[in-house]
Amino acid sequence: MTAPTETLPASDAPATGLPGAAAATPDATGPDALLPHAVPISAVRRETHDTITLDLDCAAAPLHFTPGQFDMLSVHGLGEAAISISSDPGHPGVVSHTIREVGWVTKALGQLEVGDPVGVRGPYGRGWPLQEAIGGDLVIVAGGIGLAPVRPAVLHALAHRDEYREVCLLVGARTPSDLVFRDELESWVHDPRLFIATTVDRAEPGWEGPVGLVTRLVDRAPFDPDDATIMTCGPEIMMRFVARSALARGVFPHRIHVSLERNMRCGVGTCGHCQVGPVFVCRDGPVFPWPDVKWLLEVREW
Repeated sequence: MTAPTETLPASDAPATGLPGAAAATPDATGPDALLPHAVPISAVRRETHDTITLDLDCAAAPLHFTPGQFDMLSVHGLGEAAISISSDPGHPGVVSHTIREVGWVTKALGQLEVGDPVGVRGPYGRGWPLQEAIGGDLVIVAGGIGLAPVRPAVLHALAHRDEYREVCLLVGARTPSDLVFRDELESWVHDPRLFIATTVDRAEPGWEGPVGLVTRLVDRAPFDPDDATIMTCGPEIMMRFVARSALARGVFPHRIHVSLERNMRCGVGTCGHCQVGPVFVCRDGPVFPWPDVKWLLEVREW
């Protein structure tokens, strides 16, 4: 997710939901439904100067999830943060979360080591519509750490490559040093199953790729707008321009999907912190069709 919100247990608030949106969160009515489970860390990888990936050993209780969903991760005594799942949905025994260290909880998560426990509850939310995209072109657009929530969709598409026509991954970052999963991106360049293009706002020594906005990649990517599904995650201004570029190419509005993963505290639509009008981002999203939330992206502060 682009900007995790960290919190101590939040108070209850009424929930009203987005009409027509299917709630995808686990049943939170049982006495233990919101209690985190301690899961040990099996690996820690430094992605950038302020971003890490934690692999969690879920072999004892595999965590089955849909690409695009998130978990609430907690450090005992400090609180919890909503973090997108960034691993392969086909391997639920190892579940990864890619975390930007921006606050108390995320910085504490960044100091943990292999073998340390992490509190986990979830998965929560509505994920990417990969089933709806079957038979057409799949275009995945990520900005910065927004690559983490879409990575499971890329891995799913590669594992089920015969279900899609073109699969395009378009990635943008501020600088090459800010790219997450850089080794994987470099390997995907040579994968014939995938069209991939990466751009940065500002080049560094040794960078030979494009420089400019990721929306320019949307303009040139090899997909058929009449039958393409767009999935995008990143800064909200980026997602607005990605949607505009896709619409300008003729993509149908209802086939553009954005992830609004910010300002979530409880994960189940009870605290009201991520509520905007009738919408609870944690419960009704975080993935939404563009027509449902176009107006939300005009709201600067929630």
